[in-house]
Amino acid sequence: MKRLLPHPFLTLILFVVWLLLNNSIAPGQILLAAILAVVIPKLTTPLQKTHPTLRKPVLAARYVLMLLWDIVLSNVEVAIQVLGPLRKLNPGFIVIPLDTTEHLPVTLLASSISLTPGTVSVEVSKDRRHLYVHVLNLDDEAKTIATIKQRYEKPLKEMFGC
Repeated sequence: MKRLLPHPFLTLILFVVWLLLNNSIAPGQILLAAILAVVIPKLTTPLQKTHPTLRKPVLAARYVLMLLWDIVLSNVEVAIQVLGPLRKLNPGFIVIPLDTTEHLPVTLLASSISLTPGTVSVEVSKDRRHLYVHVLNLDDEAKTIATIKQRYEKPLKEMFGC
């Protein structure tokens, strides 16, 4: 069954969405929806990479809450910095050495950094050993790197067991 329908839920969703988009349940549309719903998952399955599994869901929930709190605090800090005298801003780029090279944790780290106002992930090195980040107000590069590694990277490594 897994060979015929590698992703049964995706197959069902594709079938229903096709019929809804065409606003028709004509026999031809049902047949086309069934063909597409079976063929598309079969063609895309080899393209999917395996990701590490979430080993600590409670830590993940705590991470999301911490990230939401950081977003709120950063919004306030950036508003104060932007509305204040511009000579106080010291933008710059930093290079963060990464302790994990797994795709999902690195992507989540880069996304977490970009979601927090005042920082933007610019690029991940080809070997996924370094993350380049733009910081709106860079006072202490070493402290900023240590904060990101401790606050974001460490919990992500724990959650996924990397």
